[in-house]
Amino acid sequence: MSIRPVLETRSARPTMEGAGVHLHRAFGFQDPTELDPFLLFDDFRNERPEDYLRGFPWHPHRGIETITYVLAGAVEHGDSLGNTGRLGAGDVQWMTAGSGIMHQEMPLGNAKGQMHGFQLWANLPASLKMTTPRYQDVKSPDIPEITDDDGTVVRVIVGSFWGKTGPVDGIAADPQYLDISVPAGVKKTFKVDTYRRAFAYVFEGSGRFADASRPQGVLLEKEVMGEEVNIRDMSGNRTLIRFGTGDEVTVQAGDHGIRFLLISGAPLEEPVAWHGPIVMNTKAELMQAMSDLRNGTFIRPAK
Repeated sequence: MSIRPVLETRSARPTMEGAGVHLHRAFGFQDPTELDPFLLFDDFRNERPEDYLRGFPWHPHRGIETITYVLAGAVEHGDSLGNTGRLGAGDVQWMTAGSGIMHQEMPLGNAKGQMHGFQLWANLPASLKMTTPRYQDVKSPDIPEITDDDGTVVRVIVGSFWGKTGPVDGIAADPQYLDISVPAGVKKTFKVDTYRRAFAYVFEGSGRFADASRPQGVLLEKEVMGEEVNIRDMSGNRTLIRFGTGDEVTVQAGDHGIRFLLISGAPLEEPVAWHGPIVMNTKAELMQAMSDLRNGTFIRPAK
């Protein structure tokens, strides 16, 4: 058994998307080989309705899959094929854009005005770039949840873990997507397939991810006694941890426990031509997608 080394830790950065949604981006629009097959990860957590209600109006996708996981509030969605729906707290949607789709996502707060969810983009291999679009909408009660003897709780959204299999299937990257809560003070090790790229995203509590040498924290600039200094911040909230190769990940939960997503997938190792929500393999394919948008042929007839 080998512990995956921590290659990097970094804080998600504030940004704005859609019609003015304030969110935090852990990665995206950078080096597509870094976490291949994953391209982008956004954390849209807000308690101010004015920061999210304008939502994500109609926009195109081609060549990728988008995974939306809602923790609080809801997301109403619709698309150019006539599909509509609503994702509530704990629900997941896995959308395969394939050959092309136009859709919109409009966040709604809960009774307290809170909205929290994540969106992950996964690349499609060349052989499936132009596949027929499809949705997999999964309600919270249908997601397996396992509680270990030490109080650790794992929701298995995609893939198999601890004898349970998530309800989303047929995904090109053969991913594993887990929502993990570890109680205060507990040290826990989780198996991850050696041949997958893997990352964790911490969104509640605190903890330390151990590698072969020492625990890692996030190097942040903070003001101390009126001066900017670099310090190791172990709080972990809104923190991305990128792992190297190995077959297990170990975390030591802090004083208030820790909750994080552990996501892994098989790298495609294919060329990437990327423009916004359209991801193809070549510049020529990308130009064709732009042409299709202009001339009204972006949406292919259902076969």
